[in-house]
Amino acid sequence: MKLGSLKEGGRDGTLVVVSSDLSRAVRVPKIAATMQAAIEDWETLAPELRSVARLLDDGKVPDAFALDVRTLASPFPRAYQWADGSSYLNHVELVRKARGAEMPPSFLHDPLMYQGGSDRFLGPTDPIPAASEDWGIDFEGEVAVVVDDVPMGISADRARAHIKLVMLVNDVSLRNLIPNELAKGFGFFHGKPPTAFGPVAVDPTSLGEAWDGGKLHLPLISTLNGKQVGNTDAGADMQFDFPALIAHAARTRPLSAGTIIGSGTVSNRDRSRGWSCIAEVRMIETIEEGKPKTPFMRFGDTIRLEMPDSSGRSVFGAIEQTVVRAGPAS
Repeated sequence: MKLGSLKEGGRDGTLVVVSSDLSRAVRVPKIAATMQAAIEDWETLAPELRSVARLLDDGKVPDAFALDVRTLASPFPRAYQWADGSSYLNHVELVRKARGAEMPPSFLHDPLMYQGGSDRFLGPTDPIPAASEDWGIDFEGEVAVVVDDVPMGISADRARAHIKLVMLVNDVSLRNLIPNELAKGFGFFHGKPPTAFGPVAVDPTSLGEAWDGGKLHLPLISTLNGKQVGNTDAGADMQFDFPALIAHAARTRPLSAGTIIGSGTVSNRDRSRGWSCIAEVRMIETIEEGKPKTPFMRFGDTIRLEMPDSSGRSVFGAIEQTVVRAGPAS
């Protein structure tokens, strides 16, 4: 089952069930008006939504319409909480090695996580606005899961059952703003503008063998200005799976239905697979050549992120965004 949100009906969009080939969709107002409404009553509503999805794939939904991905917002146009981990330790190791620091042993068993802005997400084809190229505009290809209500103090084993949807992510970063923020000792803010998500959220049961209950074993294809720069494996080199990340997030607080948990930048030790963000190749250049040479994104640059299944079909649809100059606030 694949679900999306049209850019209509207010800030939370209009929920649609999307065909497995991403070509058609149908509104389901009698089941749930929005994605948030669906996730809050998931046990009751998910079977009804799956039934519509089956009928849609069989061509038996008369109200179905051809889907234009440009009409889609993020599956959750906004959420009560967005917490992003950094579960691919190769990425963490490169960050620290590039600045001559060792990775603390605690990072092997204690996940990194930050809480990002969730009041407004970017849609899969929305532009990435920035006021200056000097901010160090970067993309970050990731995977995320959406949970229902999770109690505080849950174990990783029990957290697995709370994963209800899986999404593709572009966690936009402004790299040159981050060091000064971290130096203050109080975390990210300006360095993390609105995050973008792929066109549809997918029920894990629809992912087949690619989903093992905690990791998504699919390639993440990153294409920058028409050139493929990454073909990373989201299932490899992931130190902390999603149940572990959920348990970490819920250690001292319950998680409300609709909370989104991110994997962090997909990063592989096998460098032949490329990279899922510009910062990583710049770190490698710094380690090997003494300084980075690959530029961050500039106005007019376009990033495309997509995950094909074993048959080459797009699972979530593509995130395709162009960096634009942000105008002055009115």
